[in-house]
Amino acid sequence: MSQGGCNCGAVRYRIEGAPLSVAACHCSNCRRQSGAAYSVNIIVKASAITIEGELASYLDPDTSSGQPVLREYCGTCGSPIRSTPQADPRIVAVKAGTADAPGDFAPKLHIWTKSRLPWVEIPAGLPQFPENVG
Repeated sequence: MSQGGCNCGAVRYRIEGAPLSVAACHCSNCRRQSGAAYSVNIIVKASAITIEGELASYLDPDTSSGQPVLREYCGTCGSPIRSTPQADPRIVAVKAGTADAPGDFAPKLHIWTKSRLPWVEIPAGLPQFPENVG
């Protein structure tokens, strides 16, 4: 089980079980949402996460699949919490930086590396994908 939440404490979550994966996403949308060079996402089944508190949302239409991504965040402090691709809402991406123990979630793979910033170095041996996996 993992827990986490937003900056102000208004939103808390609990993830049951191990993540399906941990992915670093280099797409420009995740980069803007995270405010960093890339976003580290804990990939879990939607049924594995329980959220307490009010989430605000933005339906992001700018995707390669044409299916929007629901981006949810704390409406009070703005911390990004979870992204749900509408193409498959059974799987969600929880922002690893919001975990109580973020050090437990090192990326296992990097996606959208065709958008990677030129100064970002990906550790040798980690799988890289120019766009989405699979």
